[in-house]
Amino acid sequence: MPDLPSPWWTPERHADRKPFLAARGRVKRALGGWFDAQGFTEVEAGILQVSPGNEAHLHAFETQALTIDGRRAPLYLHTSPEFAAKKLIAAGETRIVDFARVFRNRERGPLHHPEFTMVEWYRVGASYEQLMADCVDLMRVACEAAGSRLLSWKGATADPALEPERVTLAEAFAREAGIDLLATVDADGTTDRVGLAAQAMAAGIRVAEDDGWADIFSKVLVERVEPRLGFGRPTILCDYPVSEAALARPKASDPRVAERFELYACGVELANGFGELTDPAEQRRRFEAEMAEKLRIYGEAYPIDEELLAALSLMPPTAGIALGFERLVMLASGARHIEDVIWTPVPVSFGD
Repeated sequence: MPDLPSPWWTPERHADRKPFLAARGRVKRALGGWFDAQGFTEVEAGILQVSPGNEAHLHAFETQALTIDGRRAPLYLHTSPEFAAKKLIAAGETRIVDFARVFRNRERGPLHHPEFTMVEWYRVGASYEQLMADCVDLMRVACEAAGSRLLSWKGATADPALEPERVTLAEAFAREAGIDLLATVDADGTTDRVGLAAQAMAAGIRVAEDDGWADIFSKVLVERVEPRLGFGRPTILCDYPVSEAALARPKASDPRVAERFELYACGVELANGFGELTDPAEQRRRFEAEMAEKLRIYGEAYPIDEELLAALSLMPPTAGIALGFERLVMLASGARHIEDVIWTPVPVSFGD
């Protein structure tokens, strides 16, 4: 990795990183104080799970458990504490937060690391708009703790004191690519691959013959939309098509879209929030569709957590969100690389 010239443990490299690591500690304490003042209970989800998550493009680390008599059972390092947290909500918790260590394979770069911290919190009885307000508070808290006024990344800035821009996926696709996204989504969630492909190609986006609707959607999002979000002030990108929100409930006013949003600053995704889906049958259908897609693309799939589906039947209406802690620290402190704010990064040779 050419932008990381020496191992993190060399004295000169550690000296360069130390101010950012100090900022990490201040931000963590400040965020913890904010959650405590809001009446949250801090929990610690177990890292080993029977399913690491059921999204097609998330890749987990696999291990195995050995019983006393030597039998082997597969386990995974979780990609999010979500499944365990939802079981805690089903058990009766109403306002929880986890500063969780999570693990994602096939991820390494200035904004990605195989092991990182995800701040995930849930509010029973709240709307996903409440989570948007939480994000505004937390960005301001993080900047204050880091001793900065602005979030910054690669020369760009976003002022957390300003009210975030709020834009729907349909508005963003129309604005940035001239695409009528919802014309390709039916009320039952069925998508029109041919219609989206034609619009994308007309907008100058390359579409391969084997690209599905979701692949084309992702290309437009990554190439045209995300790089233009969160400049000057943060952006909340909301109301995703239901097929792109496997864990979110449909929006009552338009069943083509779901109660999902993402928070951006300086073109960087910081958080991903939902009005949580609590219908076990619909959740199973979505998980199975995601794993079928994963099997098609990557030749592997993960098991479905049956206990999670059982817990959903007990889970009250809830809003939940995950925020990338290191990314927030980076933008609040001015760090250039995610490994500047991780105490002991995975060895650089990993994945080379």
